[in-house]
Amino acid sequence: MLGSLDGTQKTAFEKQLADRSLEQALSRLRRIAALLDGSDGKVDDLTSEEAAGLDRSVCRSIVASLDIKDADLGPMLRFAAWAARTDYLLPLEMFSVNYDLLLETALEALGVPYFDGFSGALRARFRTEIVEAEANAPGGLPSFIVRIWKLHGSVHWAWEETEVVRLGAPVANQHPAAIYPSDTKYDESRRVPFVVLQDRFRRAMQHPETLMMISGYSFGDEHLNEMIFDAAQRRPRSEFTVFCHSDIPTLLAEKALSTPNLQVLAAKEAIIGGVRADWSTPTDPPDDLWADDTFGLGDFRKLATFLARSSPPQGELQERLSELLAAAVGHSDA
Repeated sequence: MLGSLDGTQKTAFEKQLADRSLEQALSRLRRIAALLDGSDGKVDDLTSEEAAGLDRSVCRSIVASLDIKDADLGPMLRFAAWAARTDYLLPLEMFSVNYDLLLETALEALGVPYFDGFSGALRARFRTEIVEAEANAPGGLPSFIVRIWKLHGSVHWAWEETEVVRLGAPVANQHPAAIYPSDTKYDESRRVPFVVLQDRFRRAMQHPETLMMISGYSFGDEHLNEMIFDAAQRRPRSEFTVFCHSDIPTLLAEKALSTPNLQVLAAKEAIIGGVRADWSTPTDPPDDLWADDTFGLGDFRKLATFLARSSPPQGELQERLSELLAAAVGHSDA
């Protein structure tokens, strides 16, 4: 991603990335731009205008790097097939901190109805009242519609003067994408999607007897971590299952050891019911569940296969999935 920045901007952003994540660096740039607005001062050798310009350049670089035309859609298609077959009293809600369009692409390819908080196709507006409405309630959406809540924005969200809109395609290079909210003093209307969706995340986890599965999240966002851990403690009859691709983050391990309904499954070990131990090799497990002496579901590709098998698609959905998977395999082999 840094390779697309010019020499001066690359050096400046490398300085911001020192001991910070990408999102922390973006947040700092926005604080600098807001703090110095209207002055000639500098922070980290950046003026307000230079910090804002670097923010825009980094966001454009992120959008370009998340082009999915060559991505392997197979795992996401299997996940979408499982989502299409879920049948619960309450809707399936997907919360993501990713900016890419893999989820939306897979759901649309299989014809799965979903709602992402915006209404419209070309320049969709955010509909707070629909996001906040309970499923099947007056003014709410039926439970069979999958919800996608992108907590940190998306490559097809665009900043406009008075609001954030969702476009029908990724934001063009000359415009900034609305990705990753910070505590900068944006106009209240521009902060609405992020504030409302984070509140939706909190309320969804506080619903009694909820099952929450977490995959691909490194627990690097303190605000989201706080909401997850608080919900696990307040709702002991709900289940929170975390699939770790590699080692268990220290903070997560500390919380899971004292929170029995927060279960953590990693490749070599797990924390279940507050007890931490290594896995024992099972007898003849499915390949996606166990391979090479390691638990496999921390890999999203295997998790998606496992979920699709637990609720197999049928009829037209199965035919469409088979066609798409064949096309995806052919594309990856090309």
